[in-house]
Amino acid sequence: MVELGRVRGRAETWPEPGRVAPWTPRLPDISRLGARVMPWLAAEVAPGRLMPWLPVAFGAGVAIYFAADREPVWWVAVALASLLAAVAIAAHRRPIAFPLALALAAIAAGFATATVRTLLIAHPVLQRPLYNVTLSGYVEGREERERTDRITIKIYSIEAPRFDQQLARVRLSVKKGTAPPVGAYIALKARLSPPLQPLRPGGYDFARDLYFHGIGASGFATGPITIAPPPEPPGLSLRLAAFIENIRDTVDARIRAVAKGDAGSIASALLTGRRDALTQQVNDAMYISSLAHVLSISGYHMAVVAGVVFFFVRALLALVPGLALRRSIKKWAASAALLVATFYLELSGAEVATQRSYFMTAIVLIGVIADRPTLTFRTLSVAAIVVLIFAPEAVVHPSFQMSFAATLALIALYQHGLPWIAARRDSSLGARVALWGGREAMSLLLASLVAGFATTPYAAFHFHRLAPYGVIANLLAMPVVSVVVMPAGMLGLLAMPFGYDAPFWKLMALGIEWMDTVALWVASLPGAVGRMAAFGAGTLALGTAGLLLVCLLRTPLRWSGALVFAIACALALTTVQPDVLVAAGGDSFAVRGPDGRLQVIKIGNDAFAIREWLAADADPRGDVRAVKTAVKAREGFACDEAGCIAKVAGGGLVAIGTSPAAFADDCARAVLVLTTRAAPPACAATVIDRMTPRALGALALRRAGDTWEITAAEPRGLDRPWVPAARAGGARVSAPAASTATQHDATPRDEDLRADD
Repeated sequence: MVELGRVRGRAETWPEPGRVAPWTPRLPDISRLGARVMPWLAAEVAPGRLMPWLPVAFGAGVAIYFAADREPVWWVAVALASLLAAVAIAAHRRPIAFPLALALAAIAAGFATATVRTLLIAHPVLQRPLYNVTLSGYVEGREERERTDRITIKIYSIEAPRFDQQLARVRLSVKKGTAPPVGAYIALKARLSPPLQPLRPGGYDFARDLYFHGIGASGFATGPITIAPPPEPPGLSLRLAAFIENIRDTVDARIRAVAKGDAGSIASALLTGRRDALTQQVNDAMYISSLAHVLSISGYHMAVVAGVVFFFVRALLALVPGLALRRSIKKWAASAALLVATFYLELSGAEVATQRSYFMTAIVLIGVIADRPTLTFRTLSVAAIVVLIFAPEAVVHPSFQMSFAATLALIALYQHGLPWIAARRDSSLGARVALWGGREAMSLLLASLVAGFATTPYAAFHFHRLAPYGVIANLLAMPVVSVVVMPAGMLGLLAMPFGYDAPFWKLMALGIEWMDTVALWVASLPGAVGRMAAFGAGTLALGTAGLLLVCLLRTPLRWSGALVFAIACALALTTVQPDVLVAAGGDSFAVRGPDGRLQVIKIGNDAFAIREWLAADADPRGDVRAVKTAVKAREGFACDEAGCIAKVAGGGLVAIGTSPAAFADDCARAVLVLTTRAAPPACAATVIDRMTPRALGALALRRAGDTWEITAAEPRGLDRPWVPAARAGGARVSAPAASTATQHDATPRDEDLRADD
């Protein structure tokens, strides 16, 4: 009976004759998948594992602050951060609520910190150009460049026609060799301009960068610089800056007296932070070969300096048996290394990357003194939080992003383990030496690969460059820099007071010349100049999230970061580029022709924006000399006395009018009219006149059928301290009668714009 029941039950499931049973896919067992994933999630939120995510959340809050259209109310931001911090404290015993509350509190704290930082450094920003300015003040900074020098002046008095503001600081270009010393009180005449706006929508915001340096205008000296007696004694901070600058001047002059040319410039950059005197050829080669990180004093330099001092001090103390046996000479050596690292920080100019590396090095050395673990994610987290508290604006700076990305990736590499080649104790001495060399070579190779991979998204976003042969250049150059260049530089500093420093500068120059040779050779290889078209900040944030997941997670869940990073790469490669670009001054234009390349034309005097456009379009003409050739050629444009016309991708003509006489023909024949004059009263084409870019900054236009999507670098309604709302007025964008132009982040209705006339 049992067998019969089994057969009968099975027969009931057979399909009827002539019919095929539908196929049912076998779905994964969700319960089994969850049972496997839940232990991984529990391990990732275990005690001590969330610490590295705190600076990530804090930095996200800072980034949210910079994405706002209007300046937040500081006390509301502080109150929200305090409230969420109290909620996190109250929920500290809840395993799920506590991490979520802590993350929200960290985000709010980052937002509030950036808001308060902006409030504390508030200062006026120049609104319009000033052509005949008499100013006086104290020199706070001086930079040597290839063709000119540049100084930062703390303003004491400023006079100009129809100008009643009191700027805090200005930055001026002066003739090479005429820059006065730091701390001097000077008087001069100058031409001032508002801080430079982004050269394209989504581009780097120079005005924001200058604002957080306390600079409200830039320009150049138009007359002689007079050093005069100060009306009042300079403050302590200025006297200290002058003292440090004198030391930098002395070191710089001594190095350049012995090491000539680019070798001397790079040697000075490694020790004093002055890296603006390099020739264009070597500077470009350093970037193309991925050796430019050597020029920026960061974690590598600070680690070498501290390591060399630690090794030599400990070795010298070990020569005294009484000290070596009875005292903790390792802690003494760490203390000496910390003092030297502090001096190196001040000597090198204390930039963001140098500050980050100093904080990390200091934490490591303090860990040695306190007998605590040194190089960990916790160390990096503390360094990141310290930097972001004191300089939250660093989160949008390429130096901060690339420096922390490289350090994070290297720590993750060592934390997750490397395929070290180990020798047994009973191995011969030759075998041990061979395996040690192989291990060091493998370590250098992997470190170069990982650091280069981690910084690639940020180099592509900010500089539109890739370095296909970066690993080769770093493998050939960095051992020499580590073993020869940096130790020789430290010994040169020690020997300078005694007058025996020249041999060390010569040795340092030899190592640098080898690095320059490697950089120039790699830059000359086929395909060495990797270019990447511009993509959005959201894509970069997604790639950063993937990098964080891969590096910070320790369970197999970290491989989800690889998927996120791959999606970000796909989005970056498929970003739609603009069809038309207009400079903020309204005197330079680019039109994407039928061949897909940008056709550029310059009516004014500044080609800087065109260079940025071509670089952001992954166009080889983005180099300095190629830009001049492209501007001069006006390829793709047909011009006469009234203006120019060019074919645009998708069909039709774009007209650039410089004379009112051209409006009639341009409005009848073109799909887009760009004019350096006031807009005509009626036009069949979309028209952008001279007031639009002056009010909204640089414009990017994308064609969408018969309409244009317009994106502005400084959209109407944007009101930040470095982009005052007073600038966003008087914009004019007129749409043709037959269609309405889609204006994203650009302008209000046409009739409102014309009311400003």
